[in-house]
Parts: sequence; C-alpha cells; structure tokens
Amino acid sequence: MNDEALLRYSRQIMLGQVDIDGQQRLLDGRALIVGAGGLGSPVALYLAAAGVGRLTIADADVVEISNLQRQIAHGDADLGANKAASAAASVTDVNPHCRVTVIERHLDQKALAEAASQADVVLDCTDRFSSRYAINTACLAAGVPLVSGAAIRFSGQLAVFDPRDETSPCYACLYPPDDQGDEALSCAESGVIAPLVGVIGSFQALEAIKLLSGAGSPHRGLATFDGLSGEWRHYRLRRDPECSACKAAGR
Repeated sequence: MNDEALLRYSRQIMLGQVDIDGQQRLLDGRALIVGAGGLGSPVALYLAAAGVGRLTIADADVVEISNLQRQIAHGDADLGANKAASAAASVTDVNPHCRVTVIERHLDQKALAEAASQADVVLDCTDRFSSRYAINTACLAAGVPLVSGAAIRFSGQLAVFDPRDETSPCYACLYPPDDQGDEALSCAESGVIAPLVGVIGSFQALEAIKLLSGAGSPHRGLATFDGLSGEWRHYRLRRDPECSACKAAGR
C-alpha cells in the first residue's frame, strides 16, 4: 500500500481486527455481486469504499423510475441504463482504485459456476428463488462462501453459507426447492420500505468484509429483521443430511 491507500483506509487499518494485513487481504479480495438493485447497491458501494480490490457486478435489468426509491447506486440520469453498468459507475466514483467487471446479462448455471470460481466471496442480492438456488449451486461447486440477503415490506433476512465448513448448511438446506414458488413475494407486488434494503445490504457487505479480511467471526444461522419494531431474531441452522444440493456437490 502506498501513502494514499494508507490514508484512504486509515479508519479501518487502526482497528486491531483489521490492521495492515487485513486491509491488504481486502485489496487482494475478489467479490461477485449478483444483482445491482436494492441490496446490491449498498453492497457494491460499501465493498468498494472499504477497499475490496476486485468486484464483479452482474445484472441484466435496466434502471426504472420505480427503482430510485431504494436503489442508491442509481439516479435519474441512469434511467434506461443497465443496472450493473450504472452501479459500476457509482463504484468508480466512490473508489477509482477498485477494479470492476460488469456483466450485463443473466448468468446461466455454467456462467455462474465460472464467475463463482473466480471469486473469494459471492453476494446474492437477487429477488427470485430460481436465481438463489442457482447461485447456491455455483457456490457449493466452487467451495466459495455465499452471503445471502432478502428484503420485502418491512422484513429482512441475512444468512451466510460457507461450503468450506462441513457443518454449514446451504441455502437449499434452509429453503428446500420443492417447497418454494419462484414468484413468492416480490417488491413489485408486495412493496418494500426504502431503508430496509440498505440495512440488509450493509450487513451483507459487513459479512463479506469479515470473510475477506479475516476480522471477527462469520455470521452463523439465519437472522431476521423486523423494520417496524427494530428487532433482530437469530435462528440456528443445521445442515440437512438429505439436502439434494449438498449431495450433488459431494458434501
């Protein structure tokens, strides 16, 4: 790190849990962000600001006016632009030293597997069960930790799934595919309060920073947040020995 980097990241470096070595690990880190909407916006901006060296942002959608209420990486000038490209521009404004790869298309299973294999951490910022299962499968195959977030109405969820830990469940252990419908609870149909996605996305970024830097301990279990009461609830999760996704990955 040069003097500019030492000054830019000084407030993190002074933390004993991060220090020079942890900051260097962030600078060397690679994060894949799937989805550049309400959750992906704060994730991308905070990871870039914290000094994560390489971000890959994937999203096939374009910015619409209804997104601007909560998707803080985009503005009026970005209407009609691809979300991944728009978020990448905002990331560069925050930290021009962050190298960003933009993927302006939907990632099929093969492309997800390749992208996950080139990352040190994957952040699921999508809002469809089909995408979540595909990302989970890719992370299991690559042996890469997955930081999952969700937000709807006034309710949010956060979980970290780490296939490097034999005792860690995966997303499909928590939500078996046979029990879910792909159209369950979308923001377009159910609504979402603006700051909620910032709360959950910020916690996703925090977990990714911990995983990359080695600071603290990764989040365990499932945490749910009630925005109306301001209360968090934590649930312990066990790996499902009958999980089809885990079995397919040879776990």
